[in-house]
Formats: sequence, structure tokens, C-alpha cells
Amino acid sequence: MFDIGFWELVVISVIGLVVLGPERLPVAIRTVSRLFRTVRDTANAVKTELAQELKMEELHRDLKKAEQLGMKDLSPELKQSIDQLKEAAASVNRPYEKTGAGTPQPQADAAPSKEPQDKP
Repeated sequence: MFDIGFWELVVISVIGLVVLGPERLPVAIRTVSRLFRTVRDTANAVKTELAQELKMEELHRDLKKAEQLGMKDLSPELKQSIDQLKEAAASVNRPYEKTGAGTPQPQADAAPSKEPQDKP
């Protein structure tokens, strides 16, 4: 990543020891390593998200191409992309089918009115 050799690390360590002292050097090393870890994790998350978005964009492009061809005489790659899209759409709908969250439930009993009724 930085292409730092052994002797460069020794020089950086000696300079850090002289500047920060033996008490604050371990804390500074932990802080810097935590910062590098956070940056690396963020970069990996961005890479993963971009890869997912690019895959989705490719699937959308293949679907548009399939629509233009009229869903006939499709190449095997396009058929595979369409199958993946159908699978993804089915997996999105499965949790809603199991719970029935999309359908409103009919109300069995109407709540009694809280208003006083006049009795003659």
C-alpha cells in the first residue's frame, strides 16, 4: 500500500519516540492504526456497494435490451440476466407473502361508541 520498508519504519518509530515520548507513543500508534482501519473498512464498503450497483445497472441494461428484442432470439447471457432478475423479484416478494403485511386485515368488532346515548 505505502511501500514502506523495514528501515523506514525504524526511522519513523525513532522520530515518533523522540517527538511523543514513551508514554504517548503507544496511544498515538493505536489512534493511527484505528484511523487506518476505519479508512480501509470505509473503502471496502464503498467498493462493495459500487460493485452491487454496477451489477444492478448491468441487469437493467440487459432487461432493456431484452425488451427491445421482444423477448425472442435472446442470447444466453440475456436469458441468464432475465432469470436473475426474476429470482431477485421473487425473493423480494417472499417475506411479504409469508407475513401478509401488504393486505389489510378486516376489523372483526367495531369499537363501541364512547358517546352517551339518550335513553327515554
